[in-house]
Amino acid sequence: MPLKRKDLLGIEPLSVEEINLILNTAKAFKEVSTRDVKKVPTLRGKTIINLFFEPSTRTRTSFEIAGKRLSADILNISASTSSVVKGETLVDTARNLEAMYPDIIIIRHSRAGAPHLLANICRASVINAGDGAHEHPTQALLDAFTIKEYKKQIKGLKVAIIGDILHSRVARSNIHLLTKLGAEVRIAGPATYIPVEIEKLGVKVYHHIDAAFEGCDVVMMLRIQRERQDKSYLPSLREYFNLFGLTPERLRRATKDVIIMHPGPLNRGVEISSEAADGPYSVILEQVTNGVAVRMAVLYLLMGGKYEEVVS
Repeated sequence: MPLKRKDLLGIEPLSVEEINLILNTAKAFKEVSTRDVKKVPTLRGKTIINLFFEPSTRTRTSFEIAGKRLSADILNISASTSSVVKGETLVDTARNLEAMYPDIIIIRHSRAGAPHLLANICRASVINAGDGAHEHPTQALLDAFTIKEYKKQIKGLKVAIIGDILHSRVARSNIHLLTKLGAEVRIAGPATYIPVEIEKLGVKVYHHIDAAFEGCDVVMMLRIQRERQDKSYLPSLREYFNLFGLTPERLRRATKDVIIMHPGPLNRGVEISSEAADGPYSVILEQVTNGVAVRMAVLYLLMGGKYEEVVS
């Protein structure tokens, strides 16, 4: 079946069937990246705009590569090179871009709800590449894709998400997705980084990392989102690492085949040690690889593509 929606704005509105459709399509597309000629003509003639108002390495680059591997035309716009610096509003920027008839607009913005605003005024499909501390749907999808590769299924797994939950759009999207697919989601971090009443999202809250790791199948570490904080939530980064940093010693409480994940960028020695980040349990670089396949799937499906046509 096709993806029966114009935009991808978050994980929360997606059904389990839609999530599985994206993940299955991404699996079919991953093989394209291993070819000598890494291109398919699927989106030839389509125009995609990357509109990024926040810094990005992995998300922006993987969306660009994903579009090019589908043979689409890609245009990258950053805040520093747009008319926003001259005082133009986001709405006026979007309307001017829309007047050029793009097919997809991918937006990252510091304000929660910015992609939803664009989706309401644009005929083009809009993809949320991260809006404030709200959601980052394609990151959660690539995380789920990676987990399924290593664990075969998500239902019944114990997944620990550790760190700055309060400011993390990655955490929020992953909580929505993993609980929908039947995982037991645990979160842990300093009390100042745990949102009030987050248990209502179906997670278990821990204030000690060792307890959260006990018998865990997947460990997802988050960086401290200092760019979203207007006050200090921690005594020091050293104390944070001592209490909540991932080390090989702490990982021994998890299952023997645990996998370590991180959405990037890493802050070594703050939320994760180099030994853990580069060790045998880490799948962090595989997440980056899988991000291209997942974003290829999202672009393809939003343009009316069908899973059956990819695997035929």
